[in-house]
Amino acid sequence: MRKRLCGIVMVCILAAMVGAAPAAMAATAERYLHITVNDATKGESVNVNVPLSMAEKILPTLNKGNLHNGHVTIGSTEMNDVDIRALLDALRTSPDNEFVTVKEKDQDVRVAKSNGNLVVHVRDGAKGGEKVDITIPMKVVDALLSNTKNNELDISAAIRALSDAGDALLITVEDASQHVRIWVDSKNASE
Repeated sequence: MRKRLCGIVMVCILAAMVGAAPAAMAATAERYLHITVNDATKGESVNVNVPLSMAEKILPTLNKGNLHNGHVTIGSTEMNDVDIRALLDALRTSPDNEFVTVKEKDQDVRVAKSNGNLVVHVRDGAKGGEKVDITIPMKVVDALLSNTKNNELDISAAIRALSDAGDALLITVEDASQHVRIWVDSKNASE
């Protein structure tokens, strides 16, 4: 009797799991923005693990410096009279390509479009030199420029676009003592 009861309970549990599986699969997993900063010189580290839905709600409430209502203002001196919208439109409509490659004795720079991503790699060959790797989905770049004035980036729209980008390592920066890593995935803690 006990074995039969256990068997019935197991069948019920399995049936419930099978019945719940489509609903669980249909629900989209929360995406998290992760940022880690490690400074070996100071012995300090910072870890940020924020759900993208939370970041999207909080950003419009921050009004400090160049950040207002989810938008960041870029001073005209930083843009040096470059029409960033026209530049990115040309990039968006071009095929995958390596656009800029600079190789010098102590520095390598690469700017490309690959698999729907804007890719930037910088290597400083000096001892302890900096390494920068940036891979941003073009739909996130497009979102940054949506609904903005000429000198603004829409950070809130970029966060929304990241929700659909899948797992992505966005930025790494490192030198002899510091390491910064920014990525998005469905885990609620840093690796």
